[in-house]
Amino acid sequence: MLDLNFIREHPEVVREALRKRHEDTSILDRVLELDRRRRELIAQVERLRAERNRVSKEISRLKDPEERNARIAAMRELKSRLETLEKELRDVETQLNELLLRIPNIPRPEVPEGVDERDNVILRTWGEPRTFDFEPLPHWDLGPMLDIIDFERAAKISGSRFYILKGAGARLQRALISWMLDVHTREHGYTEIYPPALVRSHALIGTGNLPKFADTLYKDREEDLWLIPTAEVPVTNLYREEILPPGSLPIYHTAYTPCFRREKVAAGRDVRGIKRVHQFDKVELVKFVEPEQGPEELESLLRHAETIVQRLELPYRIVLLSTGDLGFSSAITYDIEVWAPGSGEWLEVSSCSWFTDFQARRANIRYRPERGAKPRFVHTLNGSGLALPRTMIAILETYQQEDGSVIIPEVLRPYMGGMERIEGKKAE
Repeated sequence: MLDLNFIREHPEVVREALRKRHEDTSILDRVLELDRRRRELIAQVERLRAERNRVSKEISRLKDPEERNARIAAMRELKSRLETLEKELRDVETQLNELLLRIPNIPRPEVPEGVDERDNVILRTWGEPRTFDFEPLPHWDLGPMLDIIDFERAAKISGSRFYILKGAGARLQRALISWMLDVHTREHGYTEIYPPALVRSHALIGTGNLPKFADTLYKDREEDLWLIPTAEVPVTNLYREEILPPGSLPIYHTAYTPCFRREKVAAGRDVRGIKRVHQFDKVELVKFVEPEQGPEELESLLRHAETIVQRLELPYRIVLLSTGDLGFSSAITYDIEVWAPGSGEWLEVSSCSWFTDFQARRANIRYRPERGAKPRFVHTLNGSGLALPRTMIAILETYQQEDGSVIIPEVLRPYMGGMERIEGKKAE
């Protein structure tokens, strides 16, 4: 959430940010008008309350019954006017807060302006895509052939956009999760968290998922409980409504969770394989830092995610998202995209974002810089470290062999009980 004082004092900055994001700028005009009316009503309500208190004291001192009755009648009229204005003030504040929750974060100056993902900027690449002396298979063919992915039985159980991992496939994913958590906790200084996979609506409001993206989330039909789209939601909200004491920051957390999203894409797009599904697993990285450390912490967050891809020896590229592709809550985002040779495309396995104080304002997460100092809002960052199953796709397609087997990356072998290869049959 943006600071209302900032919006009031710098409306053109906010208007330009909305324009760059291709959002309706009229929302700003409605916010400014409601804010003006709110301040008018607050002044009127405060005057009437003061008048009510003054008259109440006078009534208690009056001896003349007629004068006393006249003042009481006037007090009733004043009370009625006050109740009307207080109700209008509550309505205006409700409308204002609802609109403020729909205004996205302001992009950082270095974010390129663009319409969509086609305007993202490739900053650098790492590694060289593998060359094959045979036609590499996409994972949707390779997985069933190895008997490690079952699409048909998943569809029988749950419908489209679900999959089942079997045998070495399930073990490979489990190995990836355990290894990634170990790297981030032992080497990068993160504390592991195991959070709930169901949260209340205020948690999703805090991270910016609600109200804008309600139609992409799964909700319990009886209680105020939502399945999380990412561990970012419960982990960021760990400190909601808290003031962290001096010396607490930075805080680094990592968490493995299942993630649930109602994928709404154009018909026929990304329907094959496990690239875009309703349920998937992810290891998440979340940071709480002082505002001045934001740029440095974003770079280190990106390095932590890159470490995982590099040790898996998967070619990747770093992409700076344009304003047209930038997430609602983010001020700047770097994507890590790995190359999937069988599918023939770059797949995002991590988005590393700096949210400035946008999420902290929504969740009211503050810190005290020093004893006795006024609390300030923290800055939050998060990124995947990494996301599955796209990391699985890149491994299967990159490490496949002509005989149909898949070599297991060396760093994962201790987590696979020493297994070096997933055996398969030679493709017909």
